[in-house]
Amino acid sequence: MALFAFGVGCKSNTDKAAKYSLYILAKDGKEYLLTHNTLDSGVLKPEANGVLLDSKDMDRDVFAKDNFFYHLNRKTGLFSKFFIHSGQLKTDGALLLKDFSIDNFSWISQDTLLLTGFNLSGYNHAKYKLIKINNMQMIAEGDIELPPPSGEFTTQSIGFVEKRADRLFIGYTYHASQGISNYLSSDTFYVAEMAYPAMKRIKVEKDTRSTYPGGPNTIQSYGFSNQQKDYYFMSCPGIALGNRPEIPTGIFRIKANENHLDQDYFFNISATLKNHAYGVWYLGGDQAIIRAERKDLYKDLNDHYSTAHFEFYIINLKTKSAKKLHLPLDKGTRRECVIVEGDTAYISVNSTKDGNFIWLYDIKTGSLKKGLQLAGDTDFIMRIDRLNP
Repeated sequence: MALFAFGVGCKSNTDKAAKYSLYILAKDGKEYLLTHNTLDSGVLKPEANGVLLDSKDMDRDVFAKDNFFYHLNRKTGLFSKFFIHSGQLKTDGALLLKDFSIDNFSWISQDTLLLTGFNLSGYNHAKYKLIKINNMQMIAEGDIELPPPSGEFTTQSIGFVEKRADRLFIGYTYHASQGISNYLSSDTFYVAEMAYPAMKRIKVEKDTRSTYPGGPNTIQSYGFSNQQKDYYFMSCPGIALGNRPEIPTGIFRIKANENHLDQDYFFNISATLKNHAYGVWYLGGDQAIIRAERKDLYKDLNDHYSTAHFEFYIINLKTKSAKKLHLPLDKGTRRECVIVEGDTAYISVNSTKDGNFIWLYDIKTGSLKKGLQLAGDTDFIMRIDRLNP
């Protein structure tokens, strides 16, 4: 079965294990995957350098590792492994995952992938799939013992999954429908401690300082472990995720040798920036990058995606301070848009005025400069990923 259209004149070393991949939405609505060996300079055009995708089969929730791409087609239930060869996306293996929607993926080891999510038919029954990706074989699958929604809440979501030895920490919350394609989140989020690999619940704790812990990490990153193995995650109550804008966006922590939320730590992002944020990427030390919306520059959720209003900030997790990066205003509600390598953070920016560029931020000096340009038919850089180490 041919799932993808042919690439158009691919010229980006895809058969030589390129280092990076870029997912592009073009001005005519077409979507492309590009691979390249540098983000520091040059110009790429998706129509000339990319693999043209069939949007019925592929979406921006594709993720990459070691020269392969992974994606679940929710219509067919096929979870597939792909690679690029001679300008085409080819299938290397697939598994049928019936009635399953991915909320989060976690690499348990180099060749073992944990998928967590819900039944596609109701988003009210937590499930997991443990997959050996070398041969795309199911190791284990089953239910996750999360308390199901009740009362006014009919669905739920998993926002983060953090593994430590024989334990998993799963952050989640509940949602109530407010009509077609609209919902309201609970004012509370929960963190379940699970035994791994048994996936049996040990305990659940709740927190009312914010809601919607993390988010679908197939779309954007919301958490990380620092050099001391403390785990930090962002809550996302803004209109693009939790839809509880009266509740603050914040950063939370689970310390390295503890099995509960640090009740003494809360970085109130909304109080600092007077806006909500989505997405966090670790820079090392006490620093991270976040991407924050500007509520004064968009009208509502209908133009949230198309209006350039996002800003990037360097935050200090210790002092709980933030410094704005002098970058053009960015557009696109949720994007995987930062790669950190050594002392450089590569930041993709979709600017209405200045074009689509990868910017290089020097973590030590704080300097910024333009790198790779995505030109031609590019409308949005939807995601950038490290395809190979």
